[in-house]
Amino acid sequence: MSSLQLLRRTLQLIPRKCIISTAYSTNVYEPDYLDALKPKIPLHEPLNIEIRGYDYPLLESYQRLIHTIATNMDINVEDSWASPHQDFSISTYKPNSEIVESQYHLKTYRRTVQITDCPSTQLPILLRAIEACVPIGVKVNLVQHTEQDEEDRYIPDKELLELKDTLESMGGARKK
Repeated sequence: MSSLQLLRRTLQLIPRKCIISTAYSTNVYEPDYLDALKPKIPLHEPLNIEIRGYDYPLLESYQRLIHTIATNMDINVEDSWASPHQDFSISTYKPNSEIVESQYHLKTYRRTVQITDCPSTQLPILLRAIEACVPIGVKVNLVQHTEQDEEDRYIPDKELLELKDTLESMGGARKK
């Protein structure tokens, strides 16, 4: 009997679920009842990690870091997006007068990372890791996801809104 035939006969005697092939799986066989022994950990609702700052490339880089940290911790990152920037005009005045000494135009940028099904035991660890590497000038805020967040995400198309108003004033769309 050749060694190949002996190997085949031996493999037929071993139960199928005990055979581990390194080509298909690197995990060790674990019985099914071990899954039932795992504790039930409560999961959080969808959460948004909002980051704000004045430097857009820095904000994008930090958003990518948050995404990487969450992914490495096996936390589901549902989505991430950039919101429209906000413009601010800041003026400084000469002492005891109304004369403008200097004027500054600032843009505040906002990025959001949405995480879902985050175990309550991992959220504090994620927040500490995020807090430990916050760049200077960046503010981090954790909020629950709302419908308003979804609406604020998109920039309204003024041309499209004007065309819809014109169509309404002309009597609406034709019905076929």
